[in-house]
Amino acid sequence: MSREIKRLAVFCGSNVGANPLFRELADKLGQTLAERGIGIVTGAGRVGLMGVVADAALAKGGEVIGVIPHGLMEREVGHTGLTELHILNSMHERKTLMHSLVDGFITLPGGWGSFEELLETVTWTQLGIHGKPCGVLNWAGYYEGFLTQIDRAVEEGFIKPANKGLLLVDDELEGLLASFAEWQTPVTETWLDPSQV
Repeated sequence: MSREIKRLAVFCGSNVGANPLFRELADKLGQTLAERGIGIVTGAGRVGLMGVVADAALAKGGEVIGVIPHGLMEREVGHTGLTELHILNSMHERKTLMHSLVDGFITLPGGWGSFEELLETVTWTQLGIHGKPCGVLNWAGYYEGFLTQIDRAVEEGFIKPANKGLLLVDDELEGLLASFAEWQTPVTETWLDPSQV
């Protein structure tokens, strides 16, 4: 049975990056999701790849919901032309609301913030906090080094082999969206005895 995807969170850079292919990817993703009627939830930035994704979706009539803490809004990096804009007190509130609004998570190229959001989201899947698909678009091989590190963690016994599949990876958007539609909420293997949690 195919999973219905109504909204996706998009994690990506607050810069556009050095490679013009990354801007191209962000533009394509925004347009494609809007054309498919899939809403987007972002960190509400008007800058970098975040801004490119939002503007591309809005130009196609798509829904873009932004969630941003006061501190970033006050630095004038917030996008004020979105479908909805939620201004909250903290990054923790931002994450909680973003997670509650979506059916899955896509990570594009980005830096510390994107890495942190991706890893937390996958960790929450492993812990059973949510059962939503988490994916990486490995556009232009951006995440090759990261994927190699995941393999190393499996080899060294820090990630169970069954849990490696909690992160969906594709080089192309169409393939990743197809994986999202077929995603089944996993029964994960944890390291902890439930009685100790």
